[in-house]
Amino acid sequence: MERKLVSIQVVESLAPIEGADQIEQARVMGWTVVVKKGEFRPGDRCVFFEIDSVLPSSAPWAEFMRSRGFRVRTIKLRGVLSQGLALPPPILDGEVPEVGTDVRDRLGVTKYEAVLPDAREVAGGFPALVPKTDEIRLQSALGVLDEMRGQAFYVSTKLDGSSATFFRAPEGEFFACSRNWALAPGPNPIWRAAERYDLAKRLPPGIAVQGELCGPGIQKNRLGLSEVDIFMFGVYDARVGRYLDFADFIGFCKEYGLRTVPIEREVRGDEALHFEHTLDRWLETARGLYAGTKNRKEGIVVRPLVESRSATLGGRLSFKVINNDFLLKDEE
Repeated sequence: MERKLVSIQVVESLAPIEGADQIEQARVMGWTVVVKKGEFRPGDRCVFFEIDSVLPSSAPWAEFMRSRGFRVRTIKLRGVLSQGLALPPPILDGEVPEVGTDVRDRLGVTKYEAVLPDAREVAGGFPALVPKTDEIRLQSALGVLDEMRGQAFYVSTKLDGSSATFFRAPEGEFFACSRNWALAPGPNPIWRAAERYDLAKRLPPGIAVQGELCGPGIQKNRLGLSEVDIFMFGVYDARVGRYLDFADFIGFCKEYGLRTVPIEREVRGDEALHFEHTLDRWLETARGLYAGTKNRKEGIVVRPLVESRSATLGGRLSFKVINNDFLLKDEE
């Protein structure tokens, strides 16, 4: 499911904030959001902006966000974590659509990107045969918890780097891509990774590998690497339109000498049948440090061992959980 940066949602509940006269906390989807006191009642619709929404600087209703660069991010107010932004529907200046409707384009909101490729590096659009790597955050799709119940699954560490996709089309053309663009051959880190593993020659036709590029000069190099490397988190077979199951993914990476993201645990059998999937449990699991460092990890990704389709997401069953300590203290 493509992430809906801005959509119509419901304020499910409200709670007071100790010592605060002007604000209160609201529950929207799986998120806790600080709102103006008295602006909403439980059951009201709101315009909900997810983290990393960038509001239009020319919109009068967004002026209060100027000091924050118009970017929605995790903040703490009066000791309460606020993740997102809920505003009253009148900012739409017209008819309010039904719950779940994407209103990003209507409001002129864009997504924050930490690093944009140099225009001279862009060779074209992202290959249409391969899914992009924008994982859904658990709080935005709580229905996946019910879908995961009883299934064997694995947990991998979400690395704080730069997403990269390498794909050999069925006709043989090779693509090295950032999150949104195919890049032209050159000295950029993505093409250096492709050359290091000789992916342009070695990848089978119709296969894409996707991973996180980490190391010096990428984000804050929280893994403490001495050189840039790529850590794979998925192998996609475009010939059949699906990702490889976990065992096949691991086997493929071993065969081609590719590193994978750290696998924190695999849960099978009775443990999987009785595992309690709750938001609070996964938020706690997402905390911690990158192995061998004192740096907070960005979070985790949870997927079934055997690839499954999610009715909630309308696609692959998979979700990420971001470490709230990372969001508050480390994210730029």
